[in-house]
Amino acid sequence: MTDELTIGELARRTSRRPSAIRYYEEVGLLPEPARVSGRRRYPEQSVRTLAVIDTAQRAGLTLGEIKTLLAARPGDVAAVEELRRIAEERLPQVDAMIKRAHVVRRWLEAAQNCECPSLDDCCLFEPGVDLPAR
Repeated sequence: MTDELTIGELARRTSRRPSAIRYYEEVGLLPEPARVSGRRRYPEQSVRTLAVIDTAQRAGLTLGEIKTLLAARPGDVAAVEELRRIAEERLPQVDAMIKRAHVVRRWLEAAQNCECPSLDDCCLFEPGVDLPAR
């Protein structure tokens, strides 16, 4: 039994589409795999790499930022510092998105319970109503 995975096996194990895996190769997030009889064969480590990519994407990192982090070697202090820099930069943005989401939720809850006969009479559309700026 080999430690290498076909693209289909890797896709199943990581819940990714084969097209996404090929795209990650194209943009340099995954190294080009070895080929056996023309078929891609991925090392077991690719499962972990795709988990890192998935987590980083869900955290809002760009593919370029992910590529930089994946290029780091063990003990690479600069990569850890870059991750910290990205986190420090993104946290205020996420806090602002959360604040906006809470305001939108309150407004939608009020709209859900609105009994106004028309939009012209609805206080939800008055100037100064607590809605976030775009």
